[in-house]
Amino acid sequence: MSRILASPGSQTMTEFCEQVNPRVLLEMRRAHPFPEMQRVQQSWVAAHEKRALLWLAARTPRWIGPDHLTALGLAAQLAAGACYMLAGRNRYALLGVIFCLASNWLGDSLDGTLARARQQLRPRYGFYVDHMVDSFGALALMGGLALSGYMHPWIATGLLVAFLMLSIQSYLATHALGEFRLSFWRFGPTELRILLAVGNLALLWKPQVHFLGEYYKLFDLGGTIGLAGMALMVVFFTAQNTVRLYREERISGEKVADARTAEKSIAK
Repeated sequence: MSRILASPGSQTMTEFCEQVNPRVLLEMRRAHPFPEMQRVQQSWVAAHEKRALLWLAARTPRWIGPDHLTALGLAAQLAAGACYMLAGRNRYALLGVIFCLASNWLGDSLDGTLARARQQLRPRYGFYVDHMVDSFGALALMGGLALSGYMHPWIATGLLVAFLMLSIQSYLATHALGEFRLSFWRFGPTELRILLAVGNLALLWKPQVHFLGEYYKLFDLGGTIGLAGMALMVVFFTAQNTVRLYREERISGEKVADARTAEKSIAK
């Protein structure tokens, strides 16, 4: 069976994946580096957050680099999951979760700002590492909640699945549309951290709530509402991006005619 080998200037994914020569892959990456993407950040606190991050980046010691902050963000989220597990025995560990969420915000939000401020951008490395760290962090956080006794394990699992589905949708849109969406319907990671921190304080005060004539765990009710909202976001943005891509890549009548002619030629 013959194999089609692409030139270094090829851009299609099929041609790229069929390369057997590592040197060709390297030349292709050099000729076509990681494309510029438009960052879509329209959350409630985005403007204030950006000013705060720029202020912090200008005052961060030189010996602290973006990788240190990325590691801090991951460690903080792992610690938050551990605090949730401990909260099953001592509810005051919920205060530790709030501290960990603040540390996670610092590391996860400041690493990219610091890299841009110091002109130390590594787009492919940063994009890959940052979002794999987010995935591991979400697993730790939801795992801790599932083991805490404050949230039913199935609801925590559903939230993790919804988060990963929303992330997959965002990453695919980044590749297909050149837009990396950091917020959905004015909600971004910072707003979610704030809501979770407030929820922890409420949990210390009142772990159960009365709703529609029944008593439920506070985090079961909040988690169910959050799960429904995230599921709706996945469906909405998937449909929106599908329609947009369909309109941008319409198949004209001329192309259809050419395709039919080609099929007839092959059949002969």
